[in-house]
Amino acid sequence: MSLAMRLWNENRDLAEASLNNPFVRGILDGTLERRKFAYYVSQDAFFLRAFARAYVIAGAKAQEWSDFIQLHELAAGVFNELKLHGKYAASWDVDLQNVQPGAATRRYTDFVMATAWGEGTGLIVTALTPCMRLYSWLGRELAAQHPEAHVYRDWIDTYAADEIDQLATQLEDIVNRCAPDDARTHAVYRYAMECERDFFQAAFDR
Repeated sequence: MSLAMRLWNENRDLAEASLNNPFVRGILDGTLERRKFAYYVSQDAFFLRAFARAYVIAGAKAQEWSDFIQLHELAAGVFNELKLHGKYAASWDVDLQNVQPGAATRRYTDFVMATAWGEGTGLIVTALTPCMRLYSWLGRELAAQHPEAHVYRDWIDTYAADEIDQLATQLEDIVNRCAPDDARTHAVYRYAMECERDFFQAAFDR
C-alpha cells in the first residue's frame, strides 16, 4: 500500500468526524444557516490563498522539473476553486478582500506557511494533500446520498467531480515520491486533518 493511502487510512477517524460535522450535514440537506456558510466562504478564501502560495513554494523547492510544473498547475487549480467562492460572495454580499481570519483559519494557514517555508517539497505536499483528498471524499460521500436541489448543491457537485479526485491523486503521487515515510510525515498529515475538522466546526460555531 502506498504511503499516501496509508496516511489517509490512518486518519479516517478525522475524515468521518468532518463528514458527520453539523456544518457538513447542513450542506447535505440544505439546512445550514446562510450566515454560517457565508463565514465559511470568507475563511476558506483566506485559507486558499495560503494554499496557493504553498504550492508555489513547494514547486520552487522541487528537485524534479516535472514536479515543479505539476505543482504550479495545481496552484492554478486553486484559482478556479476561488472562482466558486467568488460566485457565492457576489450572491451573498461577502467581502473576500478584507477577511479577518478566525482562530481556526489562522491556525491552519500558519501551519501551512510554516511548513512551506521550513520544509522540503515532500512534507509541504503532505501538509496540502489532506485538504484535497478530504474534500473529494466528502463531495462523493454527500453526492452518493442524492441530495435534493438546494442552495448548497453546487458545493457538493463541485467537490464530487472527477477533477477534484484527479487533483488529489496528483498530490498523493508527489507524496509517494518525495515524502519520507517517517513519524514527522505522519504527524504533519494528521495535524492537517485536525485543522480541517476544526475549520468546519469553527464555521458552524459562528
